[in-house]
This record gives sequence, structure tokens and C-alpha cells, in this order.
Amino acid sequence: MLSDLLDTLGLAHPLTYLCVFLAISLLMMWRLEAMLAHGLEGTALGTLIMPYCSGLGNLIFVWIMISHRGSPREVLTNCLVNNVTNLTLLLGLPALFWGLAVIPVKVAAGGKGKKPVRPAKSVKGGGTESQLNRLSLLLTLAAVVFFTGAVWALGRDGKLDQTDGLILIGLFLFWQCFQVFDVLKHNVRQRVSLGLMFYVDLLVVLACAYVMYETIDWLVTWLSAQKSGFISRDNLGWLTGWLMVLPNAMLALYWGWKRRADVVYTSQVGDGHICIPLCLGLFALVKPLPVTAFFQSGLIILLGSTVVHGILLLLTGGLPRWAGALLTVAYGWFVWQGLLR
Repeated sequence: MLSDLLDTLGLAHPLTYLCVFLAISLLMMWRLEAMLAHGLEGTALGTLIMPYCSGLGNLIFVWIMISHRGSPREVLTNCLVNNVTNLTLLLGLPALFWGLAVIPVKVAAGGKGKKPVRPAKSVKGGGTESQLNRLSLLLTLAAVVFFTGAVWALGRDGKLDQTDGLILIGLFLFWQCFQVFDVLKHNVRQRVSLGLMFYVDLLVVLACAYVMYETIDWLVTWLSAQKSGFISRDNLGWLTGWLMVLPNAMLALYWGWKRRADVVYTSQVGDGHICIPLCLGLFALVKPLPVTAFFQSGLIILLGSTVVHGILLLLTGGLPRWAGALLTVAYGWFVWQGLLR
């Protein structure tokens, strides 16, 4: 076991486990990129595969909190911090640095001063393919609205109980079935098949999942033992929420640098589906989750940012730099309101 090995080497330290966590996440990201050549187009990669890998930490955290009889409040905070960070900061920063253009803009012939026009030809990176990516992203954002709205509606009585958990998990599974059939339909049309290396990479990802479980389990246990200071059990939900979005941050910055706005968008938005509704639904099956005023405010931020993303995708074909700056500021307000105020 990893913990036994690190104990033997005298390396049982939070920074060591944090480095292992980040290294495993980078390995996942490397093999995920390889999957693009093994039968998955960009939007499907971001919608189906990346969310489970980048959101794996949140699922592991929920399992640990269930097995250790952890506080429901920390689970709510963890999921909320994860989703708000994804839809504000981790989409805002790549947009601020490079711009997120799902539909690329070309300058019309004639040089400077000419109005940009969108490509009409069906070419890679533009035209029909980009239009389809935008429609897929809009559908994914619509799912966020439905999931967030469902949590808000089910939590109006002040808690999410076992019945609510079954409903949320059912909504998530229905959405995933829809996405799987959409990918299979795309592969049939394009005559693409999943090669042997796809399954080899999948096994590598599963092996990484076990190592990730051990690192998160150790870090959560260590945090729970800290009784004072900012890095302590009092801020377990916030700290683990930030820990879990570190792989998302690497994915967002990497794919933003690669100018793959479609993957940046779907990896962050799709990862949000793992927390809301899946993680909340799984925990609610075991123990009721009390819905706090802060959580309700967080749901409003999620809905508002999702609507902004949808409008900008329709009007501009992506997320402009100025919008990225506004989303980053909005995240700062969220942290101040929930943690520093």
C-alpha cells in the first residue's frame, strides 16, 4: 500500500501526499489526451471521460465521509466549492489568458479593419464541427440548470433525504445514458471504433484511481485531526473542495493553452455533474443533508453563471476575455461571502 511505503521511507507528510495526488492527476491527463486518437472526439472526451477522472476525488471524498460518519455540512460545502470553482474561476482564467473560442473567428479578406466573419466550411476546428460542439455544450449547460434546479426544489423543505438522493442519482444516470448513446451514434456515423489502446488507457486510469483513493483518505484523515488554524477540520469542506479542483485546474489551463475550448468547457461543466447531483445523491442515501442558506446562495451563483455561459455561447461563440475577468471576480466574491466574511 502507498501509505505503508511512504511511512517506511519516512515521507508521510501532507506535501508528499499532495505531490502524489497531483502526479497521478497529470498521468490521467496524459492518457486522456491519448484517448482522442482512440475513438473519442473532443466533446465526448470532456463530457464522459474527464468528469469521472477529475471528479473522482469528490466521489472518493463522499465515500470516505460515509464510511467515517462525516459531517453532511462538509459534503455540501465540498460539492458547492467544486461546482462554483469550475463554472467561474476555472473557466474564467483560461478565457482571461487565451480566450475560449468554441467557434473560431477568421478575419475577412482585405486585411486590417475588416469585420471578422465566422467560417462556413466544414473544416476541422471550424464550421460545422464547431457548430455541433457549441450545440453539445449548450445541452450540457442545460443539464446543469436542470440538476441545480432539481437540488433547489428538492431541498426547499430544508434537507435532502433518501428519496431525494434516489431522484438525483436517477437524473444523473439518465443523462449519462443519453451521452453514451450520443457518442456511440457519432462513432457509427464517422466509422470510428474504440481500439485496444483505449482499454489499456482505461486500465491505467483505474490504477490511478486506487492511488488517488489512498492519497485522499490520508489527507482527509490528517485534516480531520487538525483542531485549530485555517488548515484544520473546521474548514474541511473548503480545503477538500479546493484540493479536488486542482486536477480540473490543470486540465483547464492545459487545454486552454492547447486552444481546445470545447474540451475546457465540457471538462469543467461535466465535472460539475459529478458533484451535483451524483455526490449529493449518494450521500443522501445514507444520511440526510441539511440545506443551509449558504448552499442556497451558492445554487443561485451556479444558475447565474450557467445562464451567462449559455448566452455568451449563443451570441459570441465562446467566452471572451472580459467575461473571464468578471467570472474570476465573481469567484472572489463567493469566497469572501462564504469563508472570509
